[in-house]
Amino acid sequence: MFRESVFTPVYRTFMDKPSDQKTASQYLYSRIEPYDQRMLDVGEGHRLYVEQCGNPKGAPVVVLHGGPGGGCNPAMRRYFDPDFYRVILFDQRGCGRSRPHASVDSNTTWHLVRDIETIRETFGLNRWNVFGGSWGAALALIYGITHPERVANFILRSVFLMTQSELDWFYGGGAGAFWPDVWSRFVDMIPADEQDDLITAYSRRLFSGDVKGEIRFARAWTSWENTLASMRNDGSGSPSPSEFARAFARLENHYFMNKGFLEHDGWIEANLGRISGIPGFIVQGRYDMICPPAGAFRLHAHWPGSSLRIVARAGHALSEPGISAELVRVTDGLRTRGRTVCADTQQA
Repeated sequence: MFRESVFTPVYRTFMDKPSDQKTASQYLYSRIEPYDQRMLDVGEGHRLYVEQCGNPKGAPVVVLHGGPGGGCNPAMRRYFDPDFYRVILFDQRGCGRSRPHASVDSNTTWHLVRDIETIRETFGLNRWNVFGGSWGAALALIYGITHPERVANFILRSVFLMTQSELDWFYGGGAGAFWPDVWSRFVDMIPADEQDDLITAYSRRLFSGDVKGEIRFARAWTSWENTLASMRNDGSGSPSPSEFARAFARLENHYFMNKGFLEHDGWIEANLGRISGIPGFIVQGRYDMICPPAGAFRLHAHWPGSSLRIVARAGHALSEPGISAELVRVTDGLRTRGRTVCADTQQA
């Protein structure tokens, strides 16, 4: 059962009038440029690309991109009123403009949690809003469970809980039953005697030391995920650029091989009590083939104070029009309702 909240009327209206006739960009704020860009040394040889845009004195929000290995992009700046929010984006270790590129050395969930804290401390912030989707939603929850005193609000999309059942769904044939043609291309890259464990089979090839071979398998890995991200995809599409694909596939595979570096399966759900007092706004596509809605529904059911919006005609991607429309509704709702909620997120 959905919990009532100040957003409930908006949710019902939105569900009655789906937004699938427009593009995502029509719901977003205008394009903006960063007022601050830097490379931040976080140790172990890693330097992170970090940017800030919007209002330098506004309510801070940190954006956690997906993957692992996806990197941030300019569209992610546009989900927030730039007059109200101070928007902080960064590329996680090993991807985007962070360096070294495609490196999995000293690259674990706990390194990323520490990096988020380093960014917060660098900018002298006490608390901030945390915005993340897919892997970014998992990372947001792990960060919040570890540092609950630093989070004012969670805004989460396309929930991933870093569980074995989710990996089994996506790499064990569940999603493939709906996309058999695309699944066949992904599976057929691997010899039949290794197809019972595709994550391990791809790992052998993504870390073979043969860069050309790694790129070939990285593009196959990336294509399988990208094709299923949006309801508008038809099973075809151009391959990802080699540099992006290699970082994305290597990092994602590295994290999945290591079960997200969590102590046990179901770690996030077992520790939700640590964030029970923090508002959480969950936006989930009804037809998300990568992270099925069951995870978002389960998260909401066990998280007092959370709200859930299931978008009627949407898949996984941030660029789904209905997903974008609802995320902007959430951030605008916090702006109009929550100056007191966000006012103490900066140190004096």
